[in-house]
Amino acid sequence: QVQLVESGGGLVQAGGSLTLSCAVSGSVKDINLIGWYRQAPEKQREVVASIITGGGRHYSDSVKGRFTVSRNTAKNIVYLQMNDMKIEDTTVYYCNAVLRPGLDGSYWGQGTQVTVFS
Repeated sequence: QVQLVESGGGLVQAGGSLTLSCAVSGSVKDINLIGWYRQAPEKQREVVASIITGGGRHYSDSVKGRFTVSRNTAKNIVYLQMNDMKIEDTTVYYCNAVLRPGLDGSYWGQGTQVTVFS
């Protein structure tokens, strides 16, 4: 079992920055990948950034160059640094943990709302 708790959402002006945190607990050693997702109303949930155990990172084209995913392994926290934010970044952000191959499990946090205003 893995538990994920997001925090750091809020209001930010367009062009500004915000950092989200995902606190991870439980079977942390079994995690292979942590992803940050977002889902706008009436749209599919999309992955915006992910980081694997070995440290590799992936970003969607919509956030590449603006968002940075990182982790503090000592504190079991994964961050999403969001810079140069745009109105279209407004939505709920979720973190997701996927376990290592051979183990079943994909876990989600409760989400945190991010609102970008002009």
